[in-house]
Amino acid sequence: MFSLQEFIDLLIMITALGFIFKDIFKKPVGPYDPLTHYKKRFNFENFKFAVMVTAPAIILHELAHKFVAISFGAVATFKAAYMFLGLGILLKLLNFGFIFFVPAYVQWFGNVTHFQTAMIAVAGPLTNLAIFGMATFFLKQKNIKKRYIPFLILTKKINLFLFIFNMLPIPFFDGGHFFSSILSALGN
Repeated sequence: MFSLQEFIDLLIMITALGFIFKDIFKKPVGPYDPLTHYKKRFNFENFKFAVMVTAPAIILHELAHKFVAISFGAVATFKAAYMFLGLGILLKLLNFGFIFFVPAYVQWFGNVTHFQTAMIAVAGPLTNLAIFGMATFFLKQKNIKKRYIPFLILTKKINLFLFIFNMLPIPFFDGGHFFSSILSALGN
C-alpha cells in the first residue's frame, strides 16, 4: 500500500512544513514576552504546533486522492514536491510575508473513466471540506477545553482555504482536473 520512498517523502514534507510555518502558526503561550524571539532561535513547541495544524490537512488531502485512485484500479503514489518545498523554505528564510507552495502530490496512472478521474481530483478538496466541518462542529461544543480552540480555529481556516483554492478551475490543480473531467464525462 505504501512504499519506503512514500514514507520518506512524507517525513520530509512534514519536517519542511513544520519549519516553514513554525513562526506563523505558533502555539499559544502565557503572558507576552518581547524577548522570546531572542531567547530561542528554534522553538520546538511552535514547530510541533505548526506540524499538527498543517500536516494533517495536506496528508489527508493527498491520501484521499491516493485511496480513491486505488479504489478505481489505478496505481497511485504519494510524492513530496521537493522543488516547491525548497521554494517554501527559501521564502521562509527570506521572510516573505505570504508563503504559498504545493508541498506534495499524488501521481497516479491507470485505465479510468473521465468520471472516475473527476472523483479522484475532488477527493482531496472534499476531505479538506470534511475536516473544516469537523473543526467547526467541535468549536461549537460548549464543553471544549480552551487549549484546543486555537488549534481548531487554525485547522478550520487552513482546510477551508485548501478546499476553496483546490476547487478553482486552474489547470494542473484539482479544480482544473475535476471540471475538465466532468465536462468530458458529460460530453461522452
